[in-house]
Amino acid sequence: FLAAVPPIFERLTRAALAKKQSLAGIPIAISGAMPLTAAIAGAWERSTGGIVVEGYGLSETSPVLIANPVSKDRLIGSIGVPLPGTEVRIVDPENPMNERPPGEAGELIVRGPQVFRGYWRKAEETRAVFVEDAQGASWFRTGDIATIDAEGVIRIVDRLKELIIISGFKVSPSEVEEALRGHESVADVAVVGLPHDLSGEDVAAAIVLAPGAQLDAKAIAAFAREHLAAYKVPHVIVQIDELPKSPMGKVL
Repeated sequence: FLAAVPPIFERLTRAALAKKQSLAGIPIAISGAMPLTAAIAGAWERSTGGIVVEGYGLSETSPVLIANPVSKDRLIGSIGVPLPGTEVRIVDPENPMNERPPGEAGELIVRGPQVFRGYWRKAEETRAVFVEDAQGASWFRTGDIATIDAEGVIRIVDRLKELIIISGFKVSPSEVEEALRGHESVADVAVVGLPHDLSGEDVAAAIVLAPGAQLDAKAIAAFAREHLAAYKVPHVIVQIDELPKSPMGKVL
């Protein structure tokens, strides 16, 4: 059994391939802390003959709330279903008492025995992350934007604080990143919002090019327009050598 973050699975797989070292014998792996891509999951499972499933939680939730079943039935790209005793809702971030219908994105709020009581000696910060429903039950606001389908499977769309707002329209950086990664010249990408005098924010993409590729911002923008609404297409596209990342592998 191995629990790790996606960059570790990727690096282990790459290193094993380079050294011709077998990874067979790891039947179960659990990924967390950041989204697990189908490419990383597929490479790991081909190398090990096992399965990798994704889970989700926060430090405030001890730390797991939701997980995929440890079976071939797990869905790559989803975080799975709530753990036993855990309740979840998808709500309007601006009015957490308004629940969103299945399939519609909203803020993920949760309650369960693993949810913390509050931040030590920080009453104001504690009040900011809890909301009470009509019955007086307390729910923890995760700050993550998610969807839940009719079968109860949950997908994280983005962090609430990272959403880009253009003239009132909300843009998910993760959605734009996923679209741009489909271009043959893009090895990796991070999308952020830049201040804009008229629209409030503008979409900007920092791109790491694939080996041998040259930056053609117009071609990448044209490719993005084939997969995204016009207001989601990056107006600013820059090349960088590598994305800055934390020791855990999260993009800073």
